[in-house]
Amino acid sequence: MATAPKNNGLPLFYNQLEPLSSQQHANYKIRVADRAPFLVNEHAVPVTVEEFPLVQRRMPIVFSVGEDPVPLALMGLNEGVNTFIDADGRLIDPEVYVPAYVRRYPYMLARLRPDSEDLSLCFDPTADTIGAFEDGEPLFDGTEPSETTKQILQFNEQFEQAGQRTAMFVKEVKDLGLLIDGEVSIQPDGAAQPFIYRGFQMVDEKKLNELRGDQLRKIQQNGMLPLLYAHIFSLSLMRDLFARQVRAGITLAQPTA
Repeated sequence: MATAPKNNGLPLFYNQLEPLSSQQHANYKIRVADRAPFLVNEHAVPVTVEEFPLVQRRMPIVFSVGEDPVPLALMGLNEGVNTFIDADGRLIDPEVYVPAYVRRYPYMLARLRPDSEDLSLCFDPTADTIGAFEDGEPLFDGTEPSETTKQILQFNEQFEQAGQRTAMFVKEVKDLGLLIDGEVSIQPDGAAQPFIYRGFQMVDEKKLNELRGDQLRKIQQNGMLPLLYAHIFSLSLMRDLFARQVRAGITLAQPTA
């Protein structure tokens, strides 16, 4: 169920990455996007811990498998299925919260050299919202970044900081031994066999309740406890997500472990 890394080594959605330059991209503009075609076949999107309270209202939150788990908002239960986006990449329900990871695309902060700590604003040149267009918002005012570019940079800096806080949150969850392999069994009416979904991690509520007093006090004081319960409560939406797939007539292929 969890999203696998892309073959090109870049994060989800990104096909290429190019640093934004006032020399090379002086005439570039951006267009306001009313759709996200890159999201159509994606069933899971990374989220930061700050987004848990908003995401858990409509989408299950799980953790990816592997040594470095990432919190994911599930938009579908099967690979290639997104029940919140239509075939053109438009939101089916405009009131649904869109994770910051989606709104960040096609930009991101990246290190241009492995030995450097400095992050530069980069973009995916294959995106159809940025280019040498006649219309749109300019990215540069002469050699200086435009107000639009400054806002994009600020948003990406905030996202980077949220990502660091999320990594610290996940490390603490792992150190407490709270993550377990997840499994959800859904038995539709009239089906001979249940649909079993695996390939993700989740917090073990039993282990959470058995934490020592000092451990529980720590995660209560540092704000982790309500976020953990936001994740746990969101898991009940797995069945809602399954029902969305049924209503949409989406083929419900049995996922493998």
